[in-house]
Amino acid sequence: MPSCIKHLISGFNKENFCNKGVKVERYTFQSKTVYGFNPGTCGADMTSEVIDSECQNMGFLGGIAGNTEINGEDFSLAIFESVVWKK
Repeated sequence: MPSCIKHLISGFNKENFCNKGVKVERYTFQSKTVYGFNPGTCGADMTSEVIDSECQNMGFLGGIAGNTEINGEDFSLAIFESVVWKK
């Protein structure tokens, strides 16, 4: 795992106020390794941030609008690899 992702996880852990379902998952999406930062289930309008392995934000999923796309492609096409961190 890239060191910048480890750093982002550390900050995510400190800032996140949910105690249930908080996790970071690794996927393959659009020929890249990406990480989904899931803030948990303590709010209906929360979003999951998708970050590539170079620590660049690719977009957000969920939220009040229920967004399912990153870079114009449905994230359901992502291939789940593993949970890399959970609270």
